[in-house]
Amino acid sequence: MNFSPHSWDLSVSREIQEDQNMILDMAMKALSWLGTVYVAAIMVFLFALVFFIFKYIREGVFMLSCILSGGVSYVLKMLIDRPRPTIDFVRIVEETHYQSFPSGHVLFYTVFFGSLVIIALYSKILKISLKLLIALACLTMIILGATSRIYLGAHWFTDVIGGFIVGILFLMITGSIYIRSKNKT
Repeated sequence: MNFSPHSWDLSVSREIQEDQNMILDMAMKALSWLGTVYVAAIMVFLFALVFFIFKYIREGVFMLSCILSGGVSYVLKMLIDRPRPTIDFVRIVEETHYQSFPSGHVLFYTVFFGSLVIIALYSKILKISLKLLIALACLTMIILGATSRIYLGAHWFTDVIGGFIVGILFLMITGSIYIRSKNKT
């Protein structure tokens, strides 16, 4: 399959990759590492476990639902079958496998960190300042995670946008179930 990226994909990739250095390469790899399958699964299970230990069962189940985003990502990647960026177009810092659309990392970051935002905002024990701090930290992680995928040459801009959109749709479904269950008590 011969693939040529659209001009906006190339423009965004070149802009994000413009200032390259070893420290930034390492920082972007570290950010991206959090979205790898095994690390993501461990993060989900650890957060769910903490919620279960403290008897926040709904929150624990909500966190466990984040695992399903991996399946959604996999199915969409197989159906769409879009190739990843190549060295013909961008600098590849991190070799990746499988298809490109949507970005599974961004989908996961949106779902995982978005779930934490929803849990924090609907918490009855957190002060508003802590809710806002958690929300800001989580949104920062989503944005930095997305940026890292383009910087590393693992995804096109439109892959990242697709990951955001699918992640938000997933979060709208799981988040509404969580919120409705909280409102029943």
